[in-house]
Amino acid sequence: MFTIEHDFDATVVTLIDEGSPHLQEDVTVTAFEDCVTLEQLDRDGETVRTITLSLAQVADLKEALNLPEGVYKRQG
Repeated sequence: MFTIEHDFDATVVTLIDEGSPHLQEDVTVTAFEDCVTLEQLDRDGETVRTITLSLAQVADLKEALNLPEGVYKRQG
């Protein structure tokens, strides 16, 4: 399950883990004009971990999800 919200300066997608006995914390994906952040509450329940991806990294990830194993270089 997931939710989508449009804020003033970003689009926020929250991925909710459901259906498994070992559920992970929700993941919040926030798309800004120049980067994308992923946030997840740590197992201690107090610390939010954040990963920031450039838009080029997001484009690479999008391509990588549909490619076989290997090493690739973005064209252009």
